[in-house]
Amino acid sequence: MPMKPLPSSSSRVPVKFKIPTADNLVPIRLDIEIDGQRYRDSFTWNPSDPDSEVVVFAKRTVKDLKLPPAFVTQIAQSIQSQLADFRSYEGQDMFAGEKIVPIKLDMRVNQTLVRDQFLWDLNNFESDPEEFARTFCRDMDIQDPEVGPAIAFAIREQLYEIAIHNVTSARESRISKKGRRGFEYVPASKAGGISLDSHWTWLNILDTKRVWSGKGKTGMHLSPLLIYSRARK
Repeated sequence: MPMKPLPSSSSRVPVKFKIPTADNLVPIRLDIEIDGQRYRDSFTWNPSDPDSEVVVFAKRTVKDLKLPPAFVTQIAQSIQSQLADFRSYEGQDMFAGEKIVPIKLDMRVNQTLVRDQFLWDLNNFESDPEEFARTFCRDMDIQDPEVGPAIAFAIREQLYEIAIHNVTSARESRISKKGRRGFEYVPASKAGGISLDSHWTWLNILDTKRVWSGKGKTGMHLSPLLIYSRARK
């Protein structure tokens, strides 16, 4: 399947907001405590699904986990709030940013500790975090079935944050240009984000250790970094 490349970041041409994955799913985190009982979970949600599905999901979750009924409203409200945040960016311009960005994993899932850092191609709108996670677990001989989904979620969450940062960059660029036309000074944003230049100088000196390959994809495993990108045709 051919890639859907974004314009070069050097041109600073804005594109419409989208998480750089094949499925534009919203990473949802829940951490709710009521009367001493706590419910924590993380999963992805299709923003195109009808809002009525949120309440259905909340009721089913409470029933399956035997949680107090009060959790239904809290779960539904938290999901709806996070979906509303995501939808607030839809249709807005964003800069593609750097083509390759670092993704970091630092998590414990049951008895498995995962710490890794690798590179992700933002111009690949056909990327699949779940496929990457399955390959990672297979290569590392990780048997726990909960580790793969946790890795995929962490990747999606960071890609979402990067996309939001790129929307902010595009907005601040427009404000800055308007300020210059009006002879007003607009200070550069100091908002948090991933600084790429300092990483890239370091990455160039790493030695290639092995080649990671999947169906229709190639990458290089650097120690300790991994480049994940669909093979260009």
